[in-house]
Amino acid sequence: MIKFNTVHNYVALTRSEIDGQRKYLTPDGQHLASVTTILDRTKSEESKEGLANWRRSVGHKKAQEITETAAARGTRMHTYLEKYIKQEPFDRPTNPMALPSWRMAHKVIEHGLCNVEEIWGVEVAVYYEGLYAGTTDSIGVWRGRPAIVDYKQSNKVKKREWIDDYFTQLTFYGTAHNKMFGTDINTGVIMMCVAPATSRHEPQYLEFVLEGDEWAHYQQKMWDRVAQFYNV
Repeated sequence: MIKFNTVHNYVALTRSEIDGQRKYLTPDGQHLASVTTILDRTKSEESKEGLANWRRSVGHKKAQEITETAAARGTRMHTYLEKYIKQEPFDRPTNPMALPSWRMAHKVIEHGLCNVEEIWGVEVAVYYEGLYAGTTDSIGVWRGRPAIVDYKQSNKVKKREWIDDYFTQLTFYGTAHNKMFGTDINTGVIMMCVAPATSRHEPQYLEFVLEGDEWAHYQQKMWDRVAQFYNV
């Protein structure tokens, strides 16, 4: 089992919607834009067009159904993984709608979390004073290195070049954590599980690691997105 070690004093932040944006209230009274809001508002025109084309191709009603189903599946998978980390029971669900998420969580545990020696916190809220705030799935020690670890679900196998925003997201969290707690996190791990096509299929595990020069590259992209968001 993973060692759960409360190394840092993490404090929950209140979330709210202000002028159509998700904001976090920090202990010193700042309302900061969320990481997801910044990433969404600064998407490239190519990304926006790609999403719009997909919605048109499947139909807006079907696209909404796919999006909501995936979101619910991802939420359940996160819940199971959190229970595992906290050493809480999560028995095989009787609800057939929840079963894919349960199987996906076990796939992440078997192939991804097996390499995590220590978890410092789950659903950790971090913020960079005056600029942004967000919540990362977990922070701890992966293969001997302090790392941001985020879990993702997907409807299909993704290529590394398709997940730029996921990598940028990791650097948002790591940069804020370093500033808040004096850490030196420059490693991030995306543990992704592809949903099984049917009950007869196995979920597929994918792992994407961000570190070294590539971390620095995406950290610069992060600062560029922050500047774009604030029009500076």
